[in-house]
Amino acid sequence: MKVHVLAGMCAAGTLLIAAQSVAHHSFSAEFDSNQPITVTGIVTNVEWTNPHVWFYVNVRDEATGDVVNWGAEMGPPHGLQRRGWRRNSLQIGEEVTVDGFLARNGSKRMNARSVTLTATGERPGETLDANSSRQGGE
Repeated sequence: MKVHVLAGMCAAGTLLIAAQSVAHHSFSAEFDSNQPITVTGIVTNVEWTNPHVWFYVNVRDEATGDVVNWGAEMGPPHGLQRRGWRRNSLQIGEEVTVDGFLARNGSKRMNARSVTLTATGERPGETLDANSSRQGGE
């Protein structure tokens, strides 16, 4: 009986590890380190969840005047907290400038390298490291 329980626990652990490794992606699978980009816009949403924090900004296209919503991936919540981030570091309606890398698929998504908060926020003009997966050297 004990052998069956132990075997079941080992199998369950193996499945969990496999599921997590499939769910997590490398930087180069989704983003292009040869396509750096900087956008400035208004924060519309912040998703403070594992495995990566995402936030969204409305960015005005200088050529057309159209407003496009961009998604920006940052590192995991625990890594951001070690770098000074808090859940309320980005406020809805606040203007930010984001430096990062474009998505490979051409969508309006990016991997954020750094985020500069505007003078209207809680930490005016501060630039925070976005704990991007790119920093691991992938």
